[in-house]
Amino acid sequence: MRKVKLFIATSLDNYIAGPNGEIDWLFTEGDFGYDAFLKTIDTTLMGNETYKLSQGFGEFPYKGLKNYVFTRQTNHPEKPEVDFVSGDIVAFVQALKQQEGKDIFLVGGGQINATLLEAGLIDELQVFVHPILLGNGIPLFQPTHNRHYWQFVECKSYEPGLVELHYVAES
Repeated sequence: MRKVKLFIATSLDNYIAGPNGEIDWLFTEGDFGYDAFLKTIDTTLMGNETYKLSQGFGEFPYKGLKNYVFTRQTNHPEKPEVDFVSGDIVAFVQALKQQEGKDIFLVGGGQINATLLEAGLIDELQVFVHPILLGNGIPLFQPTHNRHYWQFVECKSYEPGLVELHYVAES
């Protein structure tokens, strides 16, 4: 079965973006294992706001992968690089995990992260903590109703003060 992996950056106070979606605080110099991670996946999942944010990067960063964007809207413009999904996110991801292929990259944001966490569909967390307090913004996870326990795999630190925390879901 394929795994859903959340590979994501956060501030010390657990925000993945500023209040207006700003990500100008992210370290952009250095790989931090990203290229190796991309070789393990063939599919991305993201919320519509995260997709909109990616449109500001110039070229779409996930070309060559199967990309699903979750949205509440039922009419979306056709885009060659993505398929828009407006149905049941949990059922969709459960079915996707059963298909053949490499693992699945959960790009984010906070709402889809929480939805898949509550459903027990996230298998791994690789969280890159940046040495900044944003004070406000989009949280790593929207509030959930349950506790979720994780098994520690490893911790790495990088020169600019970045810390990588890697966990797998407890079974």
